[in-house]
Amino acid sequence: MYAVIETGGKQYRVEVGTELEVELLDAEPGQSLTLDRVLLVADGDEASIGRPLVTNASVEAEVLRRIRGEKVIAFKYRPKARRRVKKGHRQELTVLRITDVVLDGRSAAEAVRTAEQEARTERERLEEAAARQAAEDAALAAKLAAQAAKRSKAAAAEEAVTPKPKAGRAKGKPATAAETEESVTAAETEESEAAAPARKRTRARASAEAGAPQAEASAGTSAQAGASKAEAPAPETEAPAPKRSRAKASAKGEAHDSENTPDAPKRTRAKKSE
Repeated sequence: MYAVIETGGKQYRVEVGTELEVELLDAEPGQSLTLDRVLLVADGDEASIGRPLVTNASVEAEVLRRIRGEKVIAFKYRPKARRRVKKGHRQELTVLRITDVVLDGRSAAEAVRTAEQEARTERERLEEAAARQAAEDAALAAKLAAQAAKRSKAAAAEEAVTPKPKAGRAKGKPATAAETEESVTAAETEESEAAAPARKRTRARASAEAGAPQAEASAGTSAQAGASKAEAPAPETEAPAPKRSRAKASAKGEAHDSENTPDAPKRTRAKKSE
């Protein structure tokens, strides 16, 4: 619910809890006032419009404090007359808080209190439910932790009581057919690995004895070939022609050119003097 009131020649839209600054009123801070000049009251979809005022409607307010508004400068002057007037003004104001809006016995403050109580009750109910759920979760977590601790203790006790089995076959227990077969296979593998180096040495020795005559024969053949090459006479080679240097060639060419060109006529001193 809201209302439109008039005070100090101005109109204000107010609700419960609204704080506003109005023109100076004759009231002290902390005092309650009733404003009768109500122009309009609206409650949801219903609205009451005054002509000019709404009947059976009033607005209650509480005076909070007195203040002064911002400074306003008034400056007047007359051109070409040397007249200048400057004035400042700060308006005295009263700060009000709206506490209730009443229309035909219906109070907006009562409706607001009821809504706040319902909201508080709902909030408290939700907080209680959340606290109860948190307590149940904590109890369940503690129960699960206790069960896990019991299981771990029981497992540790079983490990301490039960002896650990020793490695290998137990004494007095007859060997199975698979174990006998595995032992025979391992023995054969060891024998074959021990005999392998001896066979390798025998093969190497036989190959060395077979290759000795071939090496001797190849050495004799290479010696004969070297002797025949030494006895054969070296082939005669022609002596290379002497190289002509670039300087000699150029000198020879200049001499040839001078022989072919006719001598230029010589100028005598007498002709020159003429």
